[in-house]
Order: sequence, then C-alpha cells, then structure tokens
Amino acid sequence: MQKKYLQWIVYLSGLMVLLVASVILSLSVGEMNLGFMDIFKILREGNTSMEYTIVSQIRLPRVLLGIAVGGSLSLSGILLQGVYRNPLVEPYTLGISGGASLGVAFAIVFGLHQLIGSFILPASGFIGAFLIIFVVYTISSRTGRINIQSMLLTGVMVSFISSSSMMLLMAITSSENLHGIIFWIMGSLDEPDMSLIYITMVMAIASLVASYFFVQPLNALRLGEEKAKHLGINTDTTIKLLFLLASLLAGVCVAVAGVIGFVGLIIPHLMRLLVGSDYRILLVSSFLSGSIFLVLSDIIARTIISPNELPIGVITGIVGGIVFLIMMSRSTVRSLKTNG
Repeated sequence: MQKKYLQWIVYLSGLMVLLVASVILSLSVGEMNLGFMDIFKILREGNTSMEYTIVSQIRLPRVLLGIAVGGSLSLSGILLQGVYRNPLVEPYTLGISGGASLGVAFAIVFGLHQLIGSFILPASGFIGAFLIIFVVYTISSRTGRINIQSMLLTGVMVSFISSSSMMLLMAITSSENLHGIIFWIMGSLDEPDMSLIYITMVMAIASLVASYFFVQPLNALRLGEEKAKHLGINTDTTIKLLFLLASLLAGVCVAVAGVIGFVGLIIPHLMRLLVGSDYRILLVSSFLSGSIFLVLSDIIARTIISPNELPIGVITGIVGGIVFLIMMSRSTVRSLKTNG
C-alpha cells in the first residue's frame, strides 16, 4: 500500500514539474524569445516595457486558459468514461460541441456580436451547450432513471442534428461570417477578456475538487452498475450529478475556447496506462496532463508557422489522432500475442 502511494507521489510530482516547465516555455517562446531568468525579472519589475506587455497581456492569459481548458476537458472526459464505462466516450460525444457551435454560429449569422458585443459569443456557446445537455438529459430520463446507453445514443443523434443545423446556417450566411464561424470551430486560446479566463480557471479547480467527492462511486462503477448498487452506491443520483458536472465543464470550455478535440479522449487513455484505474490518482493526473498537453499544443500552434497562428484544434487533432492510433496498434499487438 505504501509503495502505491509513493508511486502516486512520484507521478504527481513529475506532472507538476512538467506543467511548470511547459508554462515557462510558453512564456518564453514566440516572435520575441525571452530567457528563462528574464521572465521572472520582467514580471517582478512590472514595468511598461514591450516585453512586459507581451508576457503579461498576451502569453500569460493564454497559459492560464490553456491550463483551465486542458484540465477541464480531460477531467470531463475521465468522468464521462467512468459513468459510461466506455473508454471511447469524450465530452463532445454527447453533442456538447455541436450545441455550442450552433449557438455561436447563430450569434454570428444574425449579427448579435455586433449589436451586443463580443461577450455574446461565449455566452451563446454556453447556452447552446446547455440546451443540448438539457435535451439529452430529459430524453434519457423520461422513465425516472437514466438509461446510460440511451443517453449515449441520444447524444450522438442530437450532435448530428446540431452539426447539420450549423451547416445550414453556414450555407446561407456571408463569406465574412463563414470565416468567423470556421475559425471559432477550430479552437483558440486567444481570449482577451480576463474575466472569462478567471471564470474558467475557478470552475476548473472547483470541479476538480468536487469530483473527489465521487471517487468511491466512480471506483465502484468500474465493477458495473448492479455491483455498485450492492456496495451501497446510489448509482442513479451519482450518474446524474457526474453527467451534469462533466457536461457543464465541457460546455464552459467550448464556449470560451471553441472546439478543441481529442483532449478529453486521449489524455484519460494515457493516464490509465501510466497510473492505473484508481480514480484517487486518475482524476488529478488527468487534469494536470490535460493542462500540459494543451499548453504545449498552443506553443506549437503559435510558433510552427510564425508569425501566423494555427488553430489549436488542428494541433490537438493531429497529435491526438496519431497517439491514439499508436496506442490502438500496440494494444492490438499485445492482444494477439496474449491470445496466441
């Protein structure tokens, strides 16, 4: 037992070191490269130099948002995979991204961002995501208890409907609006409103803390819903609360940063291979790893074709897809060797 706890401490310490290193690297590299010690000097002095403006107003907000969104998407993924007992479920499977995208597309097409202000875009994204969550939850709980498989299928179908509706809006709008919709869909950490960044960060940390109240039910659900009931777990209430927590968390992330795929799918997979399936370590390790992955992806997105910037969803999709294929091929080889 002590050996297991010691391994957990080592894993978490390593992830914290990697996160700090990723943050420092993100603050250092860009069109203007800064030295390691220069970062601390610039932030400590707090002057009005161009270097201070770049670090404090451009790079630091992206880092904070990357930590919050990456950790939140990964945490949402691991919670939903625990609820559904399906490693292929991710936050966007239930139509959350489709609903948020539809909400933003609606706001752009009808010019709400010009009439009300740019804040309406994340607000519209969250409203769209929340409506999808409400629809999926309502349809799946008509009998008084949630049917997990029905919820999954409902989410997939609602996602198709949302995506098709968004395509309809894109087909009838102007090329200028079309460009704005497409750029938002591909994801970005370039959010100028610090209040939105702080809200996302606070919600991410609060959700991580809240998820630890469900560690015992999540570990019990690994045995199956019926066995979890025999262990004294109120599975219906647990599934409802976890579904709402994970969905709202993903909804906030999509509303603020756009659609950033594969984080909620690939990171939980990697963490299970590294630290095991015990949710006491899996939740926080997934959160930290998701933050590291997104911060590093943002570095690549804004430097690989500098001075231009790639949408971060492109980087996470390519890297995540390649890593997932490698993991699947190795798993297949191991399975064949075991059966052979």
